[in-house]
Amino acid sequence: MRRAFPLLASLLALTLVAPAWAQEAPAPTILSAADVDPVRLLPPPPPEGSAAQKAELAELHRIQDARTPAQLAQAKWDNDHEDATAFTPTLGPAFDLAKLPATAKLLKIVDHEQSVAKKGGKAAFGRLRPWLVDPTLVGCEHSDDKPRSSYPSGHTSMAFAMAVVLADLLPDRAPAILARAQEYGEDRLVCGVHFRSDVVAGQALGTAVGVQLLHAPALKADIEAARQELATVQLSH
Repeated sequence: MRRAFPLLASLLALTLVAPAWAQEAPAPTILSAADVDPVRLLPPPPPEGSAAQKAELAELHRIQDARTPAQLAQAKWDNDHEDATAFTPTLGPAFDLAKLPATAKLLKIVDHEQSVAKKGGKAAFGRLRPWLVDPTLVGCEHSDDKPRSSYPSGHTSMAFAMAVVLADLLPDRAPAILARAQEYGEDRLVCGVHFRSDVVAGQALGTAVGVQLLHAPALKADIEAARQELATVQLSH
């Protein structure tokens, strides 16, 4: 069921451009639309009724038919943890942001920045959620009265933005951190709440945000503080 989805080649150029744990999200944004513009970065999703969309629906049905109760339970857990605790299964209980204030502050900023970017993409593309296209899809709990746009996947964007930053802070754990972000994205399909292209777009957008933030002069001190803090923690392997 799990499969990798490659990063967009265009993200390489973005690496050269510099641009809940905390009590409040940072009010100002560090990245501008010129730094990470989802409309410029992401291709449009497959049109409703297109062959590509039908293929994505067929994939969701295959996943729905093949998933185990344990896989659905994990996907539901991920669905309910759209924050840095998503990485606790990989980094272990010592990754407790209540005791890591510098890391908590940095990841709160990362979450804020990716949220601004992903909301711009959702508003611009306005793609219907899978269950609105095909009501026979069932999985994780969702809201029928105010469904958010499906493209890009916000959970996946969050996971990859944080994963890129955490992988830089913890290079020896980078493969496991990035694998966790990928698994987290795949669980949006297990949940039946996103199409494959939503997840791919979330990976691309979150990666772009994470890379940009690592190059942001305004975050240099915060990144170094989090790096030093995490160096003192005995994380699980």
